[in-house]
Amino acid sequence: MGTVILILQVLAAIGLIASVLLQSGKSAGLSGSIAGGAEALFGGKKKGLDELLAKLATISAISFLVLTLLLSVL
Repeated sequence: MGTVILILQVLAAIGLIASVLLQSGKSAGLSGSIAGGAEALFGGKKKGLDELLAKLATISAISFLVLTLLLSVL
């Protein structure tokens, strides 16, 4: 049972790492606000993909936390 949970935890960790690294970075500062406005105006930003990756990151983080707690109890 512990081996199965450990394998699931490794898969959740890999999924969390991948979903965080695939998200686009948020621009900061004056140049970021100018470029962000231009991207929103011309449709250059892929908002649907970022939202999907954010949901996947949340799900994999919660599953990683639960699996870690289960492994600590076992």
